[in-house]
Amino acid sequence: MHHLSIILPAKNEAEGLQRTLPGLRSAYPQAQIIVVNDGSTDATAQIAHDHGATVISNPYSMGNGAAIKRGARAASGQVLVFMDADGQHNAAHIQALLDKLDQGYDMVVGARDASGQANFHRGLANAFYNRLASHMTGHRIDDLTSGFRAVRAERFREFLHLLPNGFSYPTTSTMAFFRSAYPVAYVPIPVAKRVGNGSHIRPLKDGLRFLLIIFKIATLYAPMKLFAPVAALFFLTGLGYYGYTFATQHRLTNMSTLLFSAAVIIFLIGLISEQITNLTYRRDS
Repeated sequence: MHHLSIILPAKNEAEGLQRTLPGLRSAYPQAQIIVVNDGSTDATAQIAHDHGATVISNPYSMGNGAAIKRGARAASGQVLVFMDADGQHNAAHIQALLDKLDQGYDMVVGARDASGQANFHRGLANAFYNRLASHMTGHRIDDLTSGFRAVRAERFREFLHLLPNGFSYPTTSTMAFFRSAYPVAYVPIPVAKRVGNGSHIRPLKDGLRFLLIIFKIATLYAPMKLFAPVAALFFLTGLGYYGYTFATQHRLTNMSTLLFSAAVIIFLIGLISEQITNLTYRRDS
């Protein structure tokens, strides 16, 4: 039997916790349930207390990732389960994650299908992120941003320093696990409609933030997969422009030289980033 800690980051999720916590306590009476109250202004902390959860309260909102980090540090379980506090995730699906974890994986993620996306545009964005991250890691990623996952605590804590305080800790942790050769699996799960407040995610601003996070993690994961294509693009553009100017003016222009120079610089930055990445993930003996 797993020594289990279930961590729920919660910001103004009083209504969602009323639906989520009774099911968790019933299904896992021996588990440590931690609610990280991220500067809520409603009864989130009181409801968590009333249902027997351990409550960690931030004096102000620090962000979803910060709540995850505080919960992970306070957890005593050998296995950590992270889930949303808004009622979308069901306690009944935790066992499927744990069963998969027992098959030799270090992280198991509950992957949403199309019906589990907030809207059509959000679904398209997530599909794009999944494809891009799959390319960067060389592994199929079914749901990059799912907050419902089970992980081995020892493995997860290795990457706390990499996790952003805001969105998106799932993106960072998933790619960090792949980079460190810790096996990751996906289990399809249904997702209910959230209750209480509307989503804290702002589609445009946070969509761009997710994209920036992917590229930042790509530089930590496999920098040359990012830098090499950009360098090649600059080089080929310079070569094409040189061919055009040589055919029309019989000379090498400053623009072609600039493009060639940019290609070399970008490639060298990629090489340096690759070495920094190797140092970042080198395990102490």
